[in-house]
Amino acid sequence: MTARVRAAAKLNLTLDIVGKEGGYHLLDSLVTTIDVYDLVKVSSRKDSKIRLTMHGMGSELLDSDQNNAYRAAIAFQNRFKTAGADITVYKNIPMRAGLGGSSADAAGVLRALAEIYSVSDMGALKELADGLGSDTGYLLTGGVARMRGRGERVEPLDVSMPLWFLLVCPEEGVGTARCFAVSDEKEENFPPRTERAVDLLEKGDAVGAARLFGNALTSAAKTIEPAVERTLASLKQLSPLCASMTGSGSGCFAAFETRELAEWAESRFKGKGKTSVVRAVKQ
Repeated sequence: MTARVRAAAKLNLTLDIVGKEGGYHLLDSLVTTIDVYDLVKVSSRKDSKIRLTMHGMGSELLDSDQNNAYRAAIAFQNRFKTAGADITVYKNIPMRAGLGGSSADAAGVLRALAEIYSVSDMGALKELADGLGSDTGYLLTGGVARMRGRGERVEPLDVSMPLWFLLVCPEEGVGTARCFAVSDEKEENFPPRTERAVDLLEKGDAVGAARLFGNALTSAAKTIEPAVERTLASLKQLSPLCASMTGSGSGCFAAFETRELAEWAESRFKGKGKTSVVRAVKQ
């Protein structure tokens, strides 16, 4: 049996650092999945072997045993005592861009294996996902959500996200661990934004919420990779509702009220990096 699923990228529309626990940063973030996808294809095997093949975005160079998609399959097999699987991931989500591509692939593998092996226990799948990465549990379902703690506390939001985004991914990436470390060293004050942004969204004011979008890791990412600062400066020249960064970078985005405005901005963008006009999707 074979299952094919689309694994959506995510944007951190807001990202607040609200504390530390057990050596990990605690976050409060408004997130949404967007219409940029990896394709995950999984076929069952009669033996217990897990085989993973990656295609695209330089993913062919990743070691399988260090890949979250592979780790997800092993975790699923150990939990549910299933046979093995042949897994192929076709990458389209840029790597090292803060778009959650690795977590999306892991979530996609869990969803595909659950379909193949008729597993419907979403609580168990969420538990596995939370052990694979901070975004993985959220990306099992996607959509607009508030994500807290280390990413394990996910609150789906029944709100409209009618905005369009110009997404720019510089060639240079930013390492997550280093970005958090530099942020700690800087000790800069970043006023929390998530609570207010969620409140405005729930009142139907997406434009007002967008004006609050921001990321506590931006200053650190700019220090590590000047391309982030250059990209954000170029985006701000296009009169967006906001220009911000997703995750720990280096991916940046600008929000607009309409697709036409986002496409106009893309045509006028003067910076470097891969550009695309995207919108929020449920998964």
